Amino acid sequence: MADDALRNACFLALDVLRATHGDAVPYRGGLESGFAYRGSRIPFLSPYKGIYRASVQEGAAALSINTSFNSKYDDTPVADGIRYAYRDGPIEQPDNRALRAAHALRAPIVYFQATSPGRYAPLYPWYVVADNPRDRHVLIAPGVMTGPMDERGPEPIDDLTERRYAIRAARVRLHQSRFRGHVLHAYDHRCTVCRLREARLLDAAHIVADADERGEPVVSNGLSLCSIHHRAFDENLVGISPDYTVHVSPRLLDDEDGPMLELLKGFHETTIVLPSRRTWRPDRERLGERFDRFRAAS
Repeated sequence: MADDALRNACFLALDVLRATHGDAVPYRGGLESGFAYRGSRIPFLSPYKGIYRASVQEGAAALSINTSFNSKYDDTPVADGIRYAYRDGPIEQPDNRALRAAHALRAPIVYFQATSPGRYAPLYPWYVVADNPRDRHVLIAPGVMTGPMDERGPEPIDDLTERRYAIRAARVRLHQSRFRGHVLHAYDHRCTVCRLREARLLDAAHIVADADERGEPVVSNGLSLCSIHHRAFDENLVGISPDYTVHVSPRLLDDEDGPMLELLKGFHETTIVLPSRRTWRPDRERLGERFDRFRAAS
């Protein structure tokens, strides 16, 4: 198929970026530089529109599509994939032709889902598995990379049961990435307890677990925590009271086990860093519920 080598170069470059940055790859300092192909740098996506076909492509199908952080389009998850809207304007305009050609040619694409301003989760290989010109949308779904590492290539998932399983896994991953992106953005990409700013060591911790009916994926149910404080919070070794005070478990306060523990104990009775917007601040009722569990475990 035309552009197979270009698409594989794109996927390999995204493997490297994800190994460097994790699932949420920044545009600046990451995607912005594009990928190497036959002596040129090829953009991964367009920062100005959702459907992208590179100028060097020989085939008609899009290379990538994206959903921006504040997209005006209704890109909706459904049981069999994600409904992705055509671009505004005539159905036969170039971007829509490239999107529809990806369906007709069964061409693997990259789906970039913005998880926070300036950061994208790259999902690949994905396929346009249905085209609905009447309602002006396509249906996209994940494929799979097959073969040995040095020869692997993209393949669609034709078995409906297997495809739905892959879709559920992708939706969980997108949910986690978007929740993390929203929470870290609200906390200015720093740990609310220790102020660490290394993004690769930051997590979005749920106050009330997402498995709970009150565990909504909203910023006010999240805390930006470094890996150590996240683990301590999950294990009820560190708690945060409804007045936003950090409490270290008496078990740790009474222990003496080296400088790392002393550093952790040093945040006892300090106040967490709060998001600038009141609507983003931790919900006091949820914190109270979680803090009761911390005290019971202590």
